[in-house]
Parts: sequence; structure tokens; C-alpha cells
Amino acid sequence: METVSENRAFGGVQGVYKHTSAVTGTDMTFSVYVPEHDAGAKLPVVWYLSGLTCTHANVTEKGDYRRLCAELGLIFVAPDTSPRGEGVADDPDGAYDFGLGAGFYVDATQPPFAQHYRMWSYITQDLPALVASHFPADMDRQSIMGHSMGGHGALTIGLTFPDRFKAVSAFAPIVAPSQVPWGQKALGGYLGDDRAAWRQHDAVALIEDGARIADLLVDQGTADNFLEPQLKPDLLRAACDAAGIPLTLHLREGYDHSYYFISTFMEDHLRWHGARLI
Repeated sequence: METVSENRAFGGVQGVYKHTSAVTGTDMTFSVYVPEHDAGAKLPVVWYLSGLTCTHANVTEKGDYRRLCAELGLIFVAPDTSPRGEGVADDPDGAYDFGLGAGFYVDATQPPFAQHYRMWSYITQDLPALVASHFPADMDRQSIMGHSMGGHGALTIGLTFPDRFKAVSAFAPIVAPSQVPWGQKALGGYLGDDRAAWRQHDAVALIEDGARIADLLVDQGTADNFLEPQLKPDLLRAACDAAGIPLTLHLREGYDHSYYFISTFMEDHLRWHGARLI
């Protein structure tokens, strides 16, 4: 693992690191904030999955999480959103919602994406092993959150591994990718035309198929341009109601899809996670 940068912040260390992933076959960059802690202590880990076009840098620079992580004693890990580098396939038309920066947290099965686009395995296996071996992480106390495409990833991973992640939350998530244009393009392009294969990467479908978690927190801005065509939180509300999953869904008046929105409510989410990671 290569250290790209490390900076002191709120008594802890904000680092950016790079490693060669055997899962994606590429170099991957990620950020980790480790708060100040006693020697030998193990700290709970919050995973943050970013949205379309983003890298680790968006939340690292704009997320306003370090003060709360220092207060609550939480390690904060922010991976990239796709493999990158020479030879990594991209959308042939250069669209922002597929290919580079848009891995959708799945393991692609369709060429040419299957060779490198294995973000599900990277997030659930490869990077956790690296974090466990290089940082003071208590891997028995993990939680996961994300934004937009990363909210989709946080929901689907959290629903798939309910015993691993003690808390799950999301900002403006794509809750039912099988039913919206972003998700239909991505799941079809990465996984093929068999919609049955999409269901394990669709939060609403997972809940319909029996996946359960203790509770869920979602924040959604009412001025978000993507609210109706892509996000559709009411579908998640209906699925949770039918399944008996307690959902706290905040519709934030006047807030959009940006990091101005995320940074405003990051404290609420970290306190939610902190209370469940004790």
C-alpha cells in the first residue's frame, strides 16, 4: 500500500492511499480518516460509497465528517467508484452515467467490463482486508452509507450482509435501479439482459425477496433534480412498510443533490451510525 498523502485533522490523520487490487486488476485509490485513539485500540469503521462521476476525493474534501468522527471515535473509509487506468473500458459515447466513475457497485459479467469492473467484490472483500491489516479497525463493528449511486451500493451491500454492517444509511439513493434509467443502463450493461440477475443489486427488489435489516435512515432533498426520474424514495418506503423494516425518511425542503446537502446532514448520519456501533 502506497501513501499518497497524510494530513493532521481534528487530532487524527486524514490519509489518501493507493494499492494494486487483485480483484479489479488495477491500481485503486481510497481515503481513510483515523481519529486520535489510545495505543492498541480498535475503532469501528464507517464505509462511505460515492455517487456517479465521483472519486474518494469528493466526500474527503466536501463531506464535513472529520470533526464528528473524531468526537465519536469512528474510522471513515471512502473508496473510488470504479476501476481506472489504461485498458479499463469506458462508455463508448463518453457518457457520465456508465463506465469510468460509474461502477454501480456490481461485479460485471458482460465484456469488456467483466475484466475490471468488480466493484462489489472490491468493496465487500478486497478493500476490507486491506483496511483490517493496515489500520486500527474493529471489523466486528462496521457500518455503511452512501450518496446517490453510492446510496444504492450502501443499501444493497447492507441488505446483503446484515450481520456485518450494524447500521445502514443513504443520501438521495437510487433505491430501485431496475425501475429507473440510470440503473437500467448500468445493470443491463454490466450484468446483461436477464433482469433476474439485477435483483440482488436493487434494494427494493432485495427487500421484496426477503432481505431484512434492523432499521434504515435516508435523507432526500425535495429540490433534487433527480428525485422523480431516478431516485423514487417512495418505492423504498412502500417496500420497507410491507416488510416491517423501520425506515426514517427525511424529505429535506429545498435541498438538492450536491455536497451542500450531504454536508448539512452528515452529522445526523454519523450519530445514527455511532449509536449502533457502540
